[in-house]
Amino acid sequence: MVKDLTKGTPWRVLLSLSLPMLVSVAFQQMYNIADSVIAGKYAGENALAEVGASYPITMIFMAIAIGSNVGCSVLVSKLFGQKEMGKMKTAIYTALLTAFGLAVVLVLAGVLLSGVFLDLLETPEVVRTNAIAYLQIYIAGFLFLYVYNVVTGIFTSLGDSITPLGLLIGSSIGNIVLDLLFVIQYHWGVPGVAWATFVAQGMACVIALGILLVRLKKVETREPLCLYSWNMLKQIARVAIPSILQQSFVSVGNLFVQVLINQSGENVIAGYSAAIKLNTFAITSFATIGNGVSSFTAQNVGAAKYQRIRKGFRAGAIMALAIGTVFFVCYFGFSRQTIGLFMSEDTMKEEALQTGISFLKIVTPFYFVVALKLLADGVLRGTSSMKYFMITTFTDLILRVGLAYLFFPIFRVMGIWYSWPIGWIVGMVLSLLFYDMVVKRLMKE
Repeated sequence: MVKDLTKGTPWRVLLSLSLPMLVSVAFQQMYNIADSVIAGKYAGENALAEVGASYPITMIFMAIAIGSNVGCSVLVSKLFGQKEMGKMKTAIYTALLTAFGLAVVLVLAGVLLSGVFLDLLETPEVVRTNAIAYLQIYIAGFLFLYVYNVVTGIFTSLGDSITPLGLLIGSSIGNIVLDLLFVIQYHWGVPGVAWATFVAQGMACVIALGILLVRLKKVETREPLCLYSWNMLKQIARVAIPSILQQSFVSVGNLFVQVLINQSGENVIAGYSAAIKLNTFAITSFATIGNGVSSFTAQNVGAAKYQRIRKGFRAGAIMALAIGTVFFVCYFGFSRQTIGLFMSEDTMKEEALQTGISFLKIVTPFYFVVALKLLADGVLRGTSSMKYFMITTFTDLILRVGLAYLFFPIFRVMGIWYSWPIGWIVGMVLSLLFYDMVVKRLMKE
């Protein structure tokens, strides 16, 4: 289903686009959390730490996929808004072929260097072996993950968030079933968790790609079909490269933070692993609404309907604040119960439990701040204002990492938690200032 985001009441249009995307995120994060829950309860005493030790590295690969998703979707949204269907198809085929080639290179490099990555993070020897096995299998499946993200980004840019929802529901349920089968029934341990993700993502990727190709054949164009265009690649890269760098640098910043976590022992790693999975659920939900705002903005910029941009931002802000309230109540009010989900009664360590609880207690009150930042960032991406987007992101990142290293000798892991809200607040202020400036400039033009 292709949807024109330049028509209709902005809040209704954005809600109809974002709601299926949010449900998709819920299923995606539930199976990510299920990986850690099943590992923590059934795969051994150190399984949660083994999965968590490689988490920042897997997030770098995920960052590349998400950045490429954004770069492709912004251009496709603009071309769709301009009704340039031939150019739109060329942009899509160019993005798919580029994604496939780049993914192959990254998979080969990642599998070969998995051990080196974990050594650089000062991963404790007690969790290193299984962490390497998990990481290598995960990276091997990155080809599927990368192409799948680009395809779903294209669906979203055309106003279709229902198809990605159906694909993700099927993939999530399949992943959880395979987790239970491989870990509990076959006793494959932590590698079984990775194999479950590999198989589920592979099937989702193949099905999504097939649906997209069938739909593209039905799109009629006047000019001859061009499968690859260097000009289109340049336009995609103009947004994709800053988005990839933004996502990657955030992940690299998390790597530096993970070094501090790893220095604190396997119990702290386990507690942080549980808390960061829960936190990622919330942040990804806000970012998903931001992506919806980005597609909404890009289509309306393409159609020169600039007055709709602020209305879309306000609608997104209301949605994000409502979701943020739910996460805050669950994580702040029931932090012990939510962290306890990841640990069995036999292997639960009080240090691990308190580590996760302290993270949630300090970070979750500021979800409303980061939500507004990510929505403003969505508008900046949708208007291709990537310079401002990069400034806000790097300011947030540098503050969080720098303050974590400054506070760690004084407050230990609590100092790391304190750095997050400070970075978010400064980043939000900059994002909102740039958002206001960009929209005013468009209105004048």
